[in-house]
Amino acid sequence: MKRLMFVLLALALTAGMVGTTMAGTLSDIVKRGELRVAVQSGAAPYAFVDKNGEHTGSMVEFTREMAKRMGVKLKILDFDWDGLIPALLSGKADILAADMTPTLKRALKITFADPWYYVQPCIFTKTGASYQVLEDVNKPSVTVGVLLGSTGETIAKKFLPNAKLKTYKGGGRMIVQALLAGHVDAGVNDDLAVLTVLPDFPPNSLRLLDKRLGKGKDPLAFAVRQESVNLWQWINLYFKTIRADGTYQENVHYWMETTDWKKEH
Repeated sequence: MKRLMFVLLALALTAGMVGTTMAGTLSDIVKRGELRVAVQSGAAPYAFVDKNGEHTGSMVEFTREMAKRMGVKLKILDFDWDGLIPALLSGKADILAADMTPTLKRALKITFADPWYYVQPCIFTKTGASYQVLEDVNKPSVTVGVLLGSTGETIAKKFLPNAKLKTYKGGGRMIVQALLAGHVDAGVNDDLAVLTVLPDFPPNSLRLLDKRLGKGKDPLAFAVRQESVNLWQWINLYFKTIRADGTYQENVHYWMETTDWKKEH
């Protein structure tokens, strides 16, 4: 009987500890009065610093609305791509908001919310380059620019194993600049990120190869620490709610389907 009581007490304490952990991050945010979000600026239209020096972009505005509906302030924390997950794990940030694809490897460290958008990786190069198909780029003589630690880097290693990869830190604009400067022969990134920055460079200077990489579109998702179960649930409920009230559609149309935001930001 004593042993049974001991086991029951241990289970009760464990359940209490788990419950506290599950509720921890969300309740801490409310008590703190501040939602801390890790982003990588320079990744328009997802997250960037506009001409007024303000953080904005589709994912930033989603988190701004999150903070509003939580009744707290928003604090944006800027990191390089390879610093995003460490910032989340260290507790500096509550949410990771970047154009990050959920993968099994990343999910060993962090927990992804349900996908909020889908993109597809592509190869892009200078308009006058001779490359027409993937096989033209998959050669030892071709240097391909990718973002360090990105899904684009993983995709490039898979589909372009013979090419020489050159990694860059920062947003997709870095690869485009490297390409136009002649530092790489082609680049790999998601098609939306490339198409978004094209208007900022000389007309007809870049083109996307017709065939996209991979069999389907890649999901993008917000992420939290693995113990932040209630925050993860809240984020999923948030997206269901804003899809129902039209906020989601307004955001996606403005940031993803038009370039009107370039005039204002």
